Amino acid sequence: MLGWVIAGHDYYAQDMLDAIERRFGPQQQCFAVNYWKGLSTNMLSRMMCDALYNCDSGDGVIFLTDKTGAAPYRTAALMSHQHPHCEVISGVTLPMLFAMRTHRETLTSEAFRDRIVEQGGETITSLWHQQQKNPPFVLLHRY
Repeated sequence: MLGWVIAGHDYYAQDMLDAIERRFGPQQQCFAVNYWKGLSTNMLSRMMCDALYNCDSGDGVIFLTDKTGAAPYRTAALMSHQHPHCEVISGVTLPMLFAMRTHRETLTSEAFRDRIVEQGGETITSLWHQQQKNPPFVLLHRY
């Protein structure tokens, strides 16, 4: 099963997780990380690292964030490069999480990423999709 780390500003993450659990019951391998005003990025990184390790069963982890480029997204992006089968999604909404909940058990992290971005329209994107638009810088000359 894919683990979910829901991360966002203020009450965003906990509110999302609470709504999912009210509707579907307790969710295994699913954690909320709230990024409060004044919280250091170092502490945010530690909180997200704890959530990653607590929800990863070996199948992969999906970071679900509120805003592309914001601190939770950037922190998840850095962590995803160090762990296999980690995906970073931004712009998620509660209805989309309701719809994608059952796919945690059947899809790979890459297939999940593609499905949620495809179904989310222009509001949802992923780190991988953003990287395809802006490929990494490549040095043409060695000095």
